[in-house]
Amino acid sequence: MTSTSAHKRRTVLIIKKVAVAAVWLTIWQAAYLLVRQEILLPSPWQTLARLWELAQTAEFWTASLLSLLRIVEGFVLGVVAGTLLGVLTAASSVLYEFFHPAITVIKSTPVASFIILALVWIKKPGVPVFIAFLMVLPIIWANVSEGIRQTDKYLLEMAKVFRFSRKALFAKVYIPAVLPYFFAGCTTSLGLAWKAGIAAEVLSLPAGSIGSKLYYSKIYIETIDLFAWTVAVILLSILLEKLLISLLNKFKNR
Repeated sequence: MTSTSAHKRRTVLIIKKVAVAAVWLTIWQAAYLLVRQEILLPSPWQTLARLWELAQTAEFWTASLLSLLRIVEGFVLGVVAGTLLGVLTAASSVLYEFFHPAITVIKSTPVASFIILALVWIKKPGVPVFIAFLMVLPIIWANVSEGIRQTDKYLLEMAKVFRFSRKALFAKVYIPAVLPYFFAGCTTSLGLAWKAGIAAEVLSLPAGSIGSKLYYSKIYIETIDLFAWTVAVILLSILLEKLLISLLNKFKNR
């Protein structure tokens, strides 16, 4: 594919995304015109104007940064723990049978239940970290262990014939086989960690967080602020996902 055709495809894709966004904003504006009550549904312009005002305050960036740090911390811990657990359970059926019920419980229990329990066990700032960790752990565990199980048997036999060392077997066979599953798990779990982490902040109300801003906007019926902070959550989620994909692609191309 030539660079010109690739550029045209990117341009067409951007135009399509802008058109879709414009349609949804039009629907939102139409709903606002029908309701005509900002306390129930502010207009897109009111929401974006308020978001712009918030973005010019130090309070907005402090809350956004603290929320990002908490949730990214939980995400990283979940990725590390899930990867280690996936490797261990793939290597040992005994460990798999031991940990499988616990992972099933984590996947099946409603997030709200874990948040309420965490409020009993953990200080407020640690609750979003813990919840993000719980959201990531099962996904990474499942993807890593599945990637190991799906490793090409012929490659493993070839490695055995050529007497690969454990280090070479790990680097040349297992890592390339697991990476696509690992990358998919990371991109999937990040969005869940972000949403669950913000929900944990709404219930735990740590000082200087997006979740607390959402909660107090609802309590004081500041609907425009509520929508503005929600848009901020969406934009930060997209930014996080793009950043993660960029980092993973750089790692893949090394």
